[in-house]
Formats: sequence, C-alpha cells, structure tokens
Amino acid sequence: MKTIWELRKMDKFTPEEIEEKKKAIFDAMGKRGQKQILKKGYENWDPFQEPKDPIDIRKDKTKRTTQVLIREFLSSVSHDNYSNTFAQGALEMSLGIINEDEKIRGMFEFACWYQDLLKKEGYDTP
Repeated sequence: MKTIWELRKMDKFTPEEIEEKKKAIFDAMGKRGQKQILKKGYENWDPFQEPKDPIDIRKDKTKRTTQVLIREFLSSVSHDNYSNTFAQGALEMSLGIINEDEKIRGMFEFACWYQDLLKKEGYDTP
C-alpha cells in the first residue's frame, strides 16, 4: 500500500487508492474525531487537503510586529519596574492594537487621555 505522499508525488490518484487511504485515516482516528467528521459528512471530508498558507505576519502602522513592539517597550522599562503581569498586559495591548480590537483601542485612548489630564493638572505621570 502506497503512502499518500507517494501518491501525491506521482500525481496518480485512483479513486480506489484515495478511498482506501481516507478510510484508513478515519479508522485510525479517535471516536471524538470520527464523530466530528460524520457530523459534517464523511463524503465532504478531505484528509488530503493542502495545508493553508500561514496568515500574514501582522504589523502595526510603524511596520513592527507584536514581538518587536514588546521587545522594544520592555527594553525601555527598568526590569525592577515591571512584573510578568505588567509584561502580559503590554503584550495584550500590542496584540489588540495590531488587530484593531475595539476594547483595546478604548483602553489605549483612555490611558492617553488620563496621562494628558494628569499633566494638565500638574501631577506626575506614571
């Protein structure tokens, strides 16, 4: 019996070989996986689909990825001044900004507004 990769290389799929491999894959799956496939329809299931292309690496307006933003931000803050929770919050903000999450946008706008308010009223900003 040929592997699916051998079949793909040769581009000689016969309906019998495809069905044989498909059944073997299905039979080797757990009950839970089989149930999901049966729910959608075994005949519609294609275990030989090409993997989808990875999504574009998202960047912000400055052309930075979340990783780059976080690395730059945390390197600008003293290690004594932040905890894992602090870093996690910054990561959530950067992800939200890049993904244009409305909740994060509201948090960001509020933080900017509040910083301006503190300056205007003569308080030190955090």
